[in-house]
Amino acid sequence: MTRLAHERYCVEITHQVGQLRAVVTSGTDLSRTVPTTPDWSVEQLVRHLGGALRWVALMVRTGAEKEVPEEEVPGFEGPEARGDAAALDAWLAESGDLVVSALRAAGPDARVWSWAGTDDAGFWARRMTHEVTVHRADATLAAGLPYEVAPEVAADAVDEWLEIVMWAQRTLPDDAVHGLRGPLRTIHLHATDTPPGVNAEYLIRLDEDGVSWRHGHEKATVALRGPLTWVLLAFYRRIPLDDPRIEVLGERALLDTWLERTTFG
Repeated sequence: MTRLAHERYCVEITHQVGQLRAVVTSGTDLSRTVPTTPDWSVEQLVRHLGGALRWVALMVRTGAEKEVPEEEVPGFEGPEARGDAAALDAWLAESGDLVVSALRAAGPDARVWSWAGTDDAGFWARRMTHEVTVHRADATLAAGLPYEVAPEVAADAVDEWLEIVMWAQRTLPDDAVHGLRGPLRTIHLHATDTPPGVNAEYLIRLDEDGVSWRHGHEKATVALRGPLTWVLLAFYRRIPLDDPRIEVLGERALLDTWLERTTFG
């Protein structure tokens, strides 16, 4: 599948980190529980993300040949003081700068370990773009602030998730995705607001051989329809399927089962 350009991912990471920083400094209660990740407060979510950015930055910068333990990542835990929005904001800004600088210096083809078998910096540029995009949604929705994503980024996030589902199906024999095998059923994702050049229509096929998918518009067992941003967030289980901004047509139980067995991010 076509990906965005490496530099586009770098630009988007910077943008998304900036948008998340705006949430941190908006006066939002950092101890507030994040409904979509209820084990975390807003501050814990931001610390998780900033630490992940620093972890990737170190691996890309050093051309890591295996996974680097978190305890070896400088500044991974974030500022010592809790509840200090200014300190958290400065640390997050530095985290974003570190990973973008490392990715730009390395270029997309530089060898770097990854958990998905795609061992290059290009994998991490894409992965961290969507890691920040979705976790920014967690924080933004928790704060009750507006949220939007560039169409090409949202569509690429859906593409990447489906590719990861396929990787899990090929590679992880005990993954929950194997529970989707059975008689032929289909899921259609339909974004209603995409501009020319952005392909955000999907047909996901489930049968005895497992999961397969392609871009396209076709009648399906169940369809998820709405603006692309909200289709993305529903597909990532960041908004419920009864959210008024989206529409589910057909056998909703199939979409529920898909989401239960393919949760990621």
